[in-house]
Amino acid sequence: MEKRIARRDLTTGTVWKRLFVFFLPIAAGTFIQQLYNAVDGMIVGKFVGTVALAAVGGSSAQIINLLIGFFVAITSGASVVIAQVYGAGRTKDVQSAMGNAIAVFAMLGLALMGLGLVASPAMLTLLKTPAETMKDAVLYLRIYFLGVPFILILNMESNMLRAVGDSVSPFLFMVVGCVTNIVLDVVFVVFFHWGIAGVAIATVAAQLINMLLLTRKLMTTREGYALSFRELKLNGIYLSNMLKMGIPSGLQSSMYAVSNMIIQVAVNTLGTVVVASWAMTSKTDGIYWAASNALGAAITSFVGQNLGAGKPERAKECVKQGMILAMIITVTLSSLIMLLARPLLHILTNDTAVIRTTYEMMTYFVPFYFTWTAIEVLSAVLRGAGDAVNPVIIIGLGICLFRMIWIATVFSWFKTLPALCWCYVASWTVTSIALIIYYKRGGWIKRRRMVIHN
Repeated sequence: MEKRIARRDLTTGTVWKRLFVFFLPIAAGTFIQQLYNAVDGMIVGKFVGTVALAAVGGSSAQIINLLIGFFVAITSGASVVIAQVYGAGRTKDVQSAMGNAIAVFAMLGLALMGLGLVASPAMLTLLKTPAETMKDAVLYLRIYFLGVPFILILNMESNMLRAVGDSVSPFLFMVVGCVTNIVLDVVFVVFFHWGIAGVAIATVAAQLINMLLLTRKLMTTREGYALSFRELKLNGIYLSNMLKMGIPSGLQSSMYAVSNMIIQVAVNTLGTVVVASWAMTSKTDGIYWAASNALGAAITSFVGQNLGAGKPERAKECVKQGMILAMIITVTLSSLIMLLARPLLHILTNDTAVIRTTYEMMTYFVPFYFTWTAIEVLSAVLRGAGDAVNPVIIIGLGICLFRMIWIATVFSWFKTLPALCWCYVASWTVTSIALIIYYKRGGWIKRRRMVIHN
């Protein structure tokens, strides 16, 4: 028992080694997820068509990112609370916090499912979804929203395990879920010819299996924080702290999504090929964003545990090591993505116009991913420290508002693909500079610990 707890304790040992070892399973899991996304895109693009690809990856993806992304981001608030309580050595309180979080997100998932089933056509119309993709997009969204409760709970449970230092179990269960999803995609789309409906049903089924595996893990663990049904209830003190930390993260996610939805409207004005190509970029360069997000998740848990244990200097060292690791990841993956982009695109789709346009988009984005690294690392550190509001304000102004202004001015003047793409690099640069200045001022460390007593 003691050895197992020690391996999950992020408050001891060499910082860069503990961070790297903890990060690896998270990164591997997100890589598997992106591999699934690529295969999913290939199946849709090759066996259903370009219009279907635009239906799944266009406005539908933006709506999913906005609504589901908001609530998934809130789960990070719960993980920060759990990480700090666990770092303080209060495993019984971790058990109560976990039960509270699952109860809350189960209810939120059911509410969001109902909203999605009813409002999908109206939301797609608001985004000016092309007429030829509307029918498929509505069908896909409505089936997808049936699985929202599973998605929210499995994300919450994955974050819980990472918060207590277990990054391996979520990875293993994600592998099972992704393999299941791919197999069901092939069965439902290639053999049964269910089209868009088959893709959505496969996704929901895989998410359900993933959630059940995570729940079983939490309920059968031998650790002192094992989840029990009697803890599945609302608890005011945990709920208030989780929302205090989580809502700013949710708002940040929503701001990203809103700005991307505004950009999606601009993309939609450039035609179906551009819409499909825009969706295809996430299938090809998504591995970088997956690795970057994985590092952010690892840093948040690492900082949360160490500040909970009263070790701020160790948390500061995590910032330095995290920045080095982030830059290595960025340079390596950016180079590989540009090198392998064309062969991969030919595997994913047969449409030469989509291949050509997607590669053009990537030349505007990928070489400049290094401007993003400070945003990922510093926002993760601040989140783990309990400083949730100020980074959201900085990111909201530097990325979201900046992009909206860009679309209303630069893009409206030129109405070209380059004018659309460059707003991303410009917003990353501006926001990175602002976050570095805020971090250097040091106010975040003064608000570093949340003392939670039940």
